[in-house]
Amino acid sequence: MFTTEHEFELPLGYLDSAGTLHRHGVMRLATAADEILPMKDPRVRALPTYLIVILLSRVVLRIGTVTEVNPATIEGLFSQDLTYLQELYNRVNGLSAREFGVTCPHCNGQFAAEAPPPGESTATPWTGSTTRSPSSDNSSTGPTPN
Repeated sequence: MFTTEHEFELPLGYLDSAGTLHRHGVMRLATAADEILPMKDPRVRALPTYLIVILLSRVVLRIGTVTEVNPATIEGLFSQDLTYLQELYNRVNGLSAREFGVTCPHCNGQFAAEAPPPGESTATPWTGSTTRSPSSDNSSTGPTPN
């Protein structure tokens, strides 16, 4: 089943003006409009790092009993909770690399590796150029140029 809403629990919690601590909440998947419209916001234009505040205020449906999540609500989060929500946003919207366990064939050591998001490859990164570098002929193992 396709899930569009994801429950979460903040590490510290949102402390409202009455002193009530709210930790459980719900975030929905972002739409194209959620990603595009905040770019027109004057606060984002003046301070690009403010984008995450606007994005989260659009996709977080509730935190505890707070159902009207707005930029001021997100601004009131503790840094640890803001980071948690930003990572959750990236994960549920497929914007973060996926981690998986691998074993080294030589030493049998185990470690975590990241897979690039779908559609991206780091094997042959695009440099924007199709011309050869001047030094490429010097390092060539092919026929010697005339």
